[in-house]
Amino acid sequence: MTIRRVLIANRGEIAARIIRTCRDLGIEAVLAASDADLDSAPARLADRVVRIGGPRSLDSYLNVDAVVSAASEAKADAIHPGYGFLSENAALARAARARGLIFIGPTEANLEAVGDKLRAREHALAAGLPLAPGGSIATSEDAAALADRIGWPVLVKAVGGGGGKGLKRVDDPAKLAATVELATAEAGAAFGDARVYLECFVASGRHVEVQVLGDGDDVIHLGDRDCSVQRRYQKLVEEAPAPDLPDRLRADMRAAAVRFARHLRYVGAGTVEFLYDREREAFYFLEMNARIQVEHPVTEAVTGVDLVAEQIAIAEGRKLRLAQADVRIAGHAIECRLNAEDWLRDFAPSPGAVAFARFPAEPGVRVDTHIEPGASVPPFYDSLLAKIIVHGETRADALDRCRRAMALCAVTGVATNRDMHLALLADPVFAEGGVDTAFFARFLGARAGGAA
Repeated sequence: MTIRRVLIANRGEIAARIIRTCRDLGIEAVLAASDADLDSAPARLADRVVRIGGPRSLDSYLNVDAVVSAASEAKADAIHPGYGFLSENAALARAARARGLIFIGPTEANLEAVGDKLRAREHALAAGLPLAPGGSIATSEDAAALADRIGWPVLVKAVGGGGGKGLKRVDDPAKLAATVELATAEAGAAFGDARVYLECFVASGRHVEVQVLGDGDDVIHLGDRDCSVQRRYQKLVEEAPAPDLPDRLRADMRAAAVRFARHLRYVGAGTVEFLYDREREAFYFLEMNARIQVEHPVTEAVTGVDLVAEQIAIAEGRKLRLAQADVRIAGHAIECRLNAEDWLRDFAPSPGAVAFARFPAEPGVRVDTHIEPGASVPPFYDSLLAKIIVHGETRADALDRCRRAMALCAVTGVATNRDMHLALLADPVFAEGGVDTAFFARFLGARAGGAA
């Protein structure tokens, strides 16, 4: 089926980015918007806007009935959920199908297989992927026994989790029971699923992921990314390809991602995430994100592939338009997430009105944003203002270009983390490449110590 009209069930920069590809493809873009976003830049870019509810996510972007009803009202052929919100929600995919709508994303079976992290681990094991030691727990006694068996420290992780919610590190056995209780409550509130499980904590781990595309029969990868610069499990900077990976391990990781997606008969774009243990030169399956990723532009930069266009083509029932041999990784790309937050005040959110906004317009620089002078930054949603994506022939070229691009960014009216990025990009350890997930905490600690 040819898709002629898409309802975009999202907001912010990803909504604007999807609209751009729809325009390129001659597809009408209808934006589903909450009351807080009716006058946003994406609302003005869209061909039409349909109100889906109040400003709270629960009343709008997380309301399956409201989203599907909006698509029916707009006489859309398909729903694109973007990332976050309902993007990995099997209930939305099921409801869309029941209304005769195409869900631009994986099948319900795919979503159910990987949305439950314990089930995803079982599938990974069946596909022959290496798993970090761990498992399910039902009681605090279970947790204590498992932690002793797999070794300390451990991570408590939400079965239905994502975005760092319900994810806690425990170093002290005396604090395990209380941490499990806290993670359980947080997971229940965030995902409606209070189950948690344990995994061993890898002290010198790196977060490396592989982008895949599948059509249900065939799967290809589009290279890897490094997302190790994180604060409280929230990514801040991403790179493609992942720097300083042994060639053998890189090839094995990509092959494992394809093998996992083939095992699932995966449909659409997805990301298989791994933890790379530098000390053991081994990697472990973490999870699969069954959607477009925030960091997808770095993969687009090094491959030249429009991932949203490929999502739409697959959703129309087409076979993959690329073979693995067609995928070429050229150069290096870096993405910095510019957020409305005060990084000098423990990253406190900074909602408000944007008084002035300027972003770089230079060769090799891409800016994905929904921000302009006068734009509102509501307190109800993620604080992402823009993604600054640069591409260079080498990582050194990309770093130089990224430093210049971030220096040219200027947003007033709300606090931003721009200066944090400038300091990070100037850090010699980051510049060397291959930092682990604990790097950013050390980076902040060193600056705090220097200020003292």
